[in-house]
Amino acid sequence: MTLQNGNQAGREHGARRVVITGAARDFGRTLAVFFARRGDEVLLSARDLAAAERVADEIRGLGHGRVHALRCDLADPASVRSFADEVAAVTGHVDVLVNNGARWLPGEDLASAADEDIAATVASTVTGTLLVTKHLLPLLAKSGRPDVVNLISSAGLTGNHRTQAHAAFYAAKHGQAGLADLLSPQLRPHGVRVISLYPPDFSNPDPLGPDWDTTPRGAGDKLTAHSLVECVMFAIDQPRDCFIKAFHFEQTV
Repeated sequence: MTLQNGNQAGREHGARRVVITGAARDFGRTLAVFFARRGDEVLLSARDLAAAERVADEIRGLGHGRVHALRCDLADPASVRSFADEVAAVTGHVDVLVNNGARWLPGEDLASAADEDIAATVASTVTGTLLVTKHLLPLLAKSGRPDVVNLISSAGLTGNHRTQAHAAFYAAKHGQAGLADLLSPQLRPHGVRVISLYPPDFSNPDPLGPDWDTTPRGAGDKLTAHSLVECVMFAIDQPRDCFIKAFHFEQTV
């Protein structure tokens, strides 16, 4: 497929159309809330459609009606294809794809997790990210400002062992990081920026609760979702000649 930038007038400024995977809880929900608050149109997905609908209802309750809840099981290629078709039925272009969805798997040794859970963890993170990006590239190509944002993890960095996760999660995040490193130079000539974040374990207070603005953000404090949101928004708001490939964070606690 040949990508072409859709440099239509009016797309360089104003609201974006944003797709977020794994948006029914945790940081995906946080991002969905903040993109909506910016005035962007949000298409959020989750394995459980009812859970995605609950977040969409929360956002509508804030007075933001341009939100759509869709089902997507990242470990199931057929589900990913169906999801991409649904996105295309809602909108003719996508400005930002946030690959946030990934299955967390705890465990201190290989034997602590079932084979099925190991396979699902790797598939949802690696295969899911690859297939969602593949199937939404035609819609990204129709945007005048396409960005792919990958929420990876410090677990995807060589030599990091501080995240309390199963080896399958580490393997999945390394696979996701490798994919991002490949896509960045491949898509840059077509104007698609690939931006990856590698946060350590971070605190994620409810973006609609009182702790959001009161959680400490000092030099010695744990990284917060508030700061991660600001990194994402900073990166996508840069002029198109600015390709921020990755955010790496010092793990202070």
